[in-house]
Amino acid sequence: MEFTREIYWNVGHGAGTLVPMYVLLLAALCILVWGSWQRIKIYRLGRELQRIDDLPRRVAEALYQVLAQLRVMRVKGAGTAHGLFFWGFFLLFVGTCLIVLQADVTDPLFDVKFLKGPFYLLFSLVLDIAGAIAIIMLAGLFVRRYLLKPPGLETRREDAFIHVLLMVILLTGFVIEGARMAVTEIGTNLSLWSPVGLLFAKGLAGIGEDGQRALHAGLWWLHLLLALGFVAALPFTKLRHILTTSANYIFVDHGPKGGLVTLDMENEEVERFGTANLGDLTWKDIFDADACTLCKRCQDRCPAYATEKPLSPMKVINQLQEIAFNSPASSLTETVGQDEIWSCTTCRACQEICPAVIEHVPKFVDMRRNLVLMEGQFPGEEVMTAVDNTEVNGNPLGLAFAARGDWAEGLGIKALADDPDVDLLYFVGCYASFDKRNIKIARSFVTLCQAAGLKVGILGKEEKCCGEPVRKLGNEYLYQSLASENIERIQDYGVKQIVTTCPHCFNTLGKDYADLGLDVPVEHYTVFLD
Repeated sequence: MEFTREIYWNVGHGAGTLVPMYVLLLAALCILVWGSWQRIKIYRLGRELQRIDDLPRRVAEALYQVLAQLRVMRVKGAGTAHGLFFWGFFLLFVGTCLIVLQADVTDPLFDVKFLKGPFYLLFSLVLDIAGAIAIIMLAGLFVRRYLLKPPGLETRREDAFIHVLLMVILLTGFVIEGARMAVTEIGTNLSLWSPVGLLFAKGLAGIGEDGQRALHAGLWWLHLLLALGFVAALPFTKLRHILTTSANYIFVDHGPKGGLVTLDMENEEVERFGTANLGDLTWKDIFDADACTLCKRCQDRCPAYATEKPLSPMKVINQLQEIAFNSPASSLTETVGQDEIWSCTTCRACQEICPAVIEHVPKFVDMRRNLVLMEGQFPGEEVMTAVDNTEVNGNPLGLAFAARGDWAEGLGIKALADDPDVDLLYFVGCYASFDKRNIKIARSFVTLCQAAGLKVGILGKEEKCCGEPVRKLGNEYLYQSLASENIERIQDYGVKQIVTTCPHCFNTLGKDYADLGLDVPVEHYTVFLD
């Protein structure tokens, strides 16, 4: 006998089956499209943002990330279970598509059957194993959510709906297979290639052929309705992450990691800086909020949350989603809370671990920009003092800018104002200029460079704070003032290379200053010395 099986066995392949099946499929797809469009209309309330440049590359990267489940499986345990469940369910989806392709396209139109012979045996084995893995992983995720209950994991009514729906779809699929095999394959070599289905077939042996056929026909239609219900439910439940997370891999920021949007502070037509309400967010910000699955990875890695500050990145993103879809007139600051906004350290740990590539930090900084630039609000007196010191003295410590180069006394190093002919500019930074421990680092770095025969120059009293602290606080105006002065001096002296020992200066000069016109290579001292 040829290794194959009759598709649409027991339910028929005529109009009585195909017409209602495809009518229901069309209805499910219409609901999916309509529901998705309702959400897209909310995304469009946000400001424009270019995230579809170099689209082929973006799509290729997205396909790789989705199919490989790399970001999902970075966290062991639940991440691994989710990845394995995805692959199992995905293979079942592919298998269903191949069945429909042969039964309704290639066979009736071209008399081509590919589900036969060795390929069909492999097809049967792979799908059985995939289905079993999907069931086991789904059960494990159920135990984790409802029995182990990890701290901070929010569980809602829709989570139970999703678990039950997926499990019933998987189990009914195996019962259908078992009923068919009990009538047509049990006792043959072919049945050995569907080991899980064979177990169900043996379990159904006692109800007889009439019972097996009746069970098969009834569950076949129920399984179809559940699968189409799954499709229709995508936009209305957390299942939409199948679409939104996949799309978010396309919309990922290809700019410098950790970079922020540079505001045009000279544009007099701008009525408000930063974000205060829904319309101030970009469409990507709103899309991010809708892509969140409340997996709590960002919360688990947030240093503010870990030290019991009033901040959960997960909850803030969820609050933005609530505003966008339920109360668009609400104030972002009032809903999120100023204590939460100021608690963020902008470390990006949340973004690095997020499986949906949500961009948390820019949202916090933009809300701070509104508080600082429009409302004149800061988180406390110490911060205001540091900002005032930076504005007056060029450093947050409040020390005299004229003493910024005193740390280099006795090293034979000159400021560029006295000797601009150097191999490299050492951008020292505030702490290496004034803090006793960091001064040792600065002196050691210069000593190593001199031992290598390099002539090092500094800006000395002409150097200002790079501006990174005040920028992350939301004071974009002061940041750009400091940065513009530093860039002007660097360009005036014709500097060809910059090295810094401060990671904040390195990130700011190397990435952010490019938006303001600096085009000079910047290296961290570790890389430079190596």
